[in-house]
Amino acid sequence: MKLDPTQAVILIPSLEPDERLPVYVRALLDEGFSHVVIVDDGSSEKYQDIFNRLAAMEGCSVVHHEVNKGKGVALKTGYAFIQKNLPDAMGVITADADGQHTVDDCWKLAQSLAEGKDELYLGSRDFNQSNVPPKSRYGNKITSLVFQLLYGQWLPDTQTGLRAFPASRLGFMQQVEGDRFEYEMNVLIACARAKMPMVPITIETIYEDDNAGTHFHPIRDSYRIYKVILGNFIKFMGASIVSFLLDNGVFALCENLIFAGLGDGREFLSSVVARLISAPCNFLMNKNFVFKAKSSKKAFMRYVILAVGLLLASAVGVELLMDLLHFSPALASIVKIVVDLVLYLVSYRVQNHWVFQEDETHA
Repeated sequence: MKLDPTQAVILIPSLEPDERLPVYVRALLDEGFSHVVIVDDGSSEKYQDIFNRLAAMEGCSVVHHEVNKGKGVALKTGYAFIQKNLPDAMGVITADADGQHTVDDCWKLAQSLAEGKDELYLGSRDFNQSNVPPKSRYGNKITSLVFQLLYGQWLPDTQTGLRAFPASRLGFMQQVEGDRFEYEMNVLIACARAKMPMVPITIETIYEDDNAGTHFHPIRDSYRIYKVILGNFIKFMGASIVSFLLDNGVFALCENLIFAGLGDGREFLSSVVARLISAPCNFLMNKNFVFKAKSSKKAFMRYVILAVGLLLASAVGVELLMDLLHFSPALASIVKIVVDLVLYLVSYRVQNHWVFQEDETHA
């Protein structure tokens, strides 16, 4: 049964807004949205008249932070307010206060929410348009590519602030880590891990005054975003390096001391013992440090299946490439490096989406 799109609550985090915000909120309410929630994220005293006028509008609630806490905290404050005070909310649409998101686009996401599906809708801008600042055009395209490589889904606009999700996901969204702009990237990663579908919806691409009204700091906030998007992969590489050193250390110890008197068979036994020690250690590091999985049910068996599959894929892949491309045997080592690098990225994605997937993902 189709839900009522007017029951989607609009949530707008705001820091030191201008006169466009009351006009925008008035237009949203006139469009038919039942409620708009504004979170004042520590704006100074001279901006309080704007918030007072907003609070006086029927259907608009204003929540205040005494000091600036960041966009992520502001969004979670709004989610908590909606969850506690607006039990009839069908879903939540987050929008920015700087004029980038039109009323028509908010309505477009509300209609998608009204389908009643457990999906995250992302208002996606067209970064090929001439009015898009170069830093936004190239920054978003690079981030989208990195996200696809690591998390397996192409999202044309990973940094959009116009998003919509059903009210049943309010608890889930409040559990996602992050205080500032990096929170929104954390949400995408959390949804990817939880296998919550993310659906891009084309919206208008508006950059007024070269996006001068934004509070996004290009260097500081880009660092925070990429720290999030690459953080797990860097930890994954760290766990791999530790496991590699452990594997080779145990192998050397066994070959030169423990099995030294066994003759030709000592290399095979040393390899087996080394792998039996390093593989479980790598599993535990990935489970507890990298992916932070709460449950290990079925995970170790999946890990073993993946390890065997990657071993076979490496051997077969090298052989196939050598035959298909008619490479010289002297290039076999280089081909193996390329194949194993590709499989390493595959391993990360499979462990992220399958091996350490929680048994219950809906929160």
